[in-house]
Order: sequence, then structure tokens, then C-alpha cells
Amino acid sequence: MEGILTLSQKEQKRLVVLNEVEKGKMVIREAAEMLGISERQGWRILAAYREEGAAGLAHGNRGRKPVHTLGEEIRRQVVELAQKKYPGFNHEHLTEKLGEEEGLEVSRSSVRRILLGAGIRSPRKRRAPRHRRRRERYAQEGMLLQIDGSRHDWLEGRGPWLTLISSIDDATGKVPLALFREQEDAQGYCLMLRQVGEKLGLPLAVYHDRHGIFERSPLDAPGTLEEQLWGREPTTQVGRLLKELGIESIPARSPQAKGRIERLFGTFQDRLVSELRLAGAKTLEEANRVLRGFLPRFNRRFAVPAVEAGLAYRPIPSGMKLEEVFCFKYYRTVGADNVVALGDRRIQIYPCNGRQSYYRARVEIQERMDGSLAVYYQGKCLATRPAPAEAPVLRVRRRGRLASREPSPSSTLPTTKGKAPSPPPKVTSPYKPGPDHPWRKLWKRKTQRTDIFTEQLT
Repeated sequence: MEGILTLSQKEQKRLVVLNEVEKGKMVIREAAEMLGISERQGWRILAAYREEGAAGLAHGNRGRKPVHTLGEEIRRQVVELAQKKYPGFNHEHLTEKLGEEEGLEVSRSSVRRILLGAGIRSPRKRRAPRHRRRRERYAQEGMLLQIDGSRHDWLEGRGPWLTLISSIDDATGKVPLALFREQEDAQGYCLMLRQVGEKLGLPLAVYHDRHGIFERSPLDAPGTLEEQLWGREPTTQVGRLLKELGIESIPARSPQAKGRIERLFGTFQDRLVSELRLAGAKTLEEANRVLRGFLPRFNRRFAVPAVEAGLAYRPIPSGMKLEEVFCFKYYRTVGADNVVALGDRRIQIYPCNGRQSYYRARVEIQERMDGSLAVYYQGKCLATRPAPAEAPVLRVRRRGRLASREPSPSSTLPTTKGKAPSPPPKVTSPYKPGPDHPWRKLWKRKTQRTDIFTEQLT
């Protein structure tokens, strides 16, 4: 038994108008204008109506299965891969993986529809959109880099918590370099800037937060006396590095101001975490290895063309010794034994550059990225070697006039077997001179003289 044909509202409207044409109350030109179609299309549907009746107004594909529909085998395969091999991948990321790794060319909307039908929702929650006015991008790649660090459980418990130090180009959204570190530190930013400089060049400016790595807090202690006399503002190691490289340092006033890199970390905490899970990364070295392979694919997927073609990166000046720039610099005064100290490390300076002794000279100590030390005086590197550590000097500690009222630490220690514990030290009171002491006699004489002088005046 044939099923009952159900017409849509659009088709029912056409049926009513065509009936008016058949009754002679309306011509086909007026009917086409009322239906919003051309006169030629009106003649076609009228011919179909006269031949098949109301069934001729229904679409020819009604009730047929679309030729591009996905088979049940592909649907089952997508659900199985999402649950077993790619758990936690969002719909867009999973669609890319299905095409790259599994050879399944399925659209994102189809993947989303299949997974939602199976009760699998995207793990990434999206907030409702809010109206914001974004800052215009810089015109050319290399004009501005946003840099920041993100502390996160990137390995999802398989290893330690790590900090991802990353940069993103403001004009294109490319990530020129990123690296994992144990903590967000100045050395990590120096290494990142050096690798960007060697790979692409030096950016014109960097945009960062107001972290103590980049600038000193107003509440910190003022600079040294030498800095104050020379009018130098106290700065951090990264701040000093940016000045030497001619890179403008722009601090952000709020997290929303550097929203591009904040959104980048949100994407990384979704996609990169899934990639690390898929690769089974458990250590810092393995995480950096996965990251190096992930960044080119990420840039191809998300980078946008800049308004102006070309690169604004500046090449590193020829003749610049990178190890003398990308380092930590400290200033110290040389001692009488030509030894200079940096923390618990001692450096012996030998006669060189036409000078026998550097006693009281103000030298620059450079701590390189590999941990080695170099000493410079007036721009010239000095001949040095590690000095032996200072031997501890033993001195007799004299007891003060007022003995402590608390027992000494030795009196609280357990005694050895067979020996009686030593009594606690006797607490003595301050010395008080007797009535016949010369000091008191002298005081009596002064008092008597004062009394006699007072009587004479009266």
C-alpha cells in the first residue's frame, strides 16, 4: 500500500495557486510572480502537476537516501576511534586526525553529528560569545611578538608539571618558537629569544606581562650606588638583554590586553595535551620532542596572512658574539688576591692585557647559558680559572658580659653512656662595684664639691 503523500507548506501554496490557474482565474505569469519563481519555472511545475497531480509538486529526491551519506561502517569506526585511540580530542582536532592518520575524509559537522548521536560531547567547553573590540593586528610579520609562560599539567600525571614558554606573532598568529621548562625562568626566555634570532631574526618589539622576569617592581630595593650615580635605571637580566638587542619592551596592563597568547595557551592545553597523550610523553625531553613536530602543523592550520607581505625581523648584527649577549651579567670588585666572587663560586684572575694586578678593578662577570663564567674588564676578556674555595677560619668566640639565660645547645644534647650530664651554665648577674671601690670614692668627691659650690652661691 502506497504511503500517504505529505506536502510541505511551500508545495501546498503551489498547489493552491496552480488550481487557480487551472480554473482560469489566473494566468501563469501572475502565478509565477506570486510564487516567487520565473515564468519558465511556472510552466514546468504546471506541466508536472497536470501529468502527476499533487505528487508532481514534491521534490524528486524525497524519500531517497543521499548519495553522499556516510555508511554505518564509517560511523562505527569514527565512534570507536574517538573512544579508544583519540579520547579527549575535540571535534575539530579529531576530524584532522581522522584525515591525516586514518585516511577517513569526514567533515567536522559529520563527526560532530556522529559523536553527539553516540553521546560523546566535545571536551572543550566554550563560553557564550561576548561583544569585545579587538586591537588591530600589526601590519607585518616580525613587528611584534607576544611572549608568556603557562604552568599546566601538560603530561596529565605521567610526569612532572611543566611550564610552556611560547611566543606568537601578532600579525600572522604563527608560533615561531616554544619550549617546555621546569619553571618559568629568565634563562628560558633568553634561550627562546636567541633561537628566534638565529632562525628568523630579531623582532621589533615584544609584548609581555608585568612579571618580575621582565621588569623590577617599584617596591623592590633601589639600584646600586654606581647605578644611581650614573643615572642607570635598575633592570632585570631579560630587560637588559632586550635593551642591548634594540627590542622594544611593552608591558601589558591586563591579561585581556595580551589575549592572543592567552587564547593560544587555551588551544595548546586542548590540542597539545592530546598530542602528548597520543605520543605517550612522560619527560621534559620527550615533551619538547613532540612540541617540535607539533608547531609546523599548528602554524599551517591556524596562521593567517599578514596585511603587508615580507618580514620585519632584523638580522643579527654581523660580528655580534651571541654568547656575550645572551647571558646573565653581574658587576663585582676584585679583591686583593685577584679573586672575584659570584655567589659561592670564586674566580682567580691572572695577569693579562698588559696589567699585572686587577685589585679594586670593577669587572663584569658573564654567566653563560651553559653555566660557564667569563670575566671582562673594559670590554676585554681576562685570563681566569676557578679559584679554590676559601677555608673556614676558626676563631674563639668570647662570651659576652651578659650570659644567655637559656641553656646552651650542648646542655640539651644526650650524654654519652657512663658519664654524668654536665650541669647547665651558671647565670651571673651584672658586676656591681662595692662601697669602697675607687669609682664610688671619685663620685663622692664630685658630689661634695658640687654641694660646696652651691652653698657659696646661696
